[in-house]
Amino acid sequence: MISTTTPTIEGRKIVEYREIVFGEVISGMDFIKDFAAGLTNFFGGRSKSYEGELIEARENAIREMEQRAAALGANAVVGVDIDYEVLGQSGNMIMVTASGTAVVIE
Repeated sequence: MISTTTPTIEGRKIVEYREIVFGEVISGMDFIKDFAAGLTNFFGGRSKSYEGELIEARENAIREMEQRAAALGANAVVGVDIDYEVLGQSGNMIMVTASGTAVVIE
């Protein structure tokens, strides 16, 4: 499965557009990650615990989008966009959404 942010795939011809597909992941931050991130915020530097959670959520959202495209008979997704939102009363959850157009390419 090819996924790209561009509207076309160089050297490949889109022969059929299926539909817009999405992959959504909502991930909660647990107490340990919040505590570690708080220390990083206090002392400075990068928060590896949050970065790891964000990377995993993004990869899962893209994988889910690709699976939905494959279920439609597509072999590529073009125009991919990734969105991030903070959710929850205390802002301790993140939602990552991947979207794009499922297509069939030659």
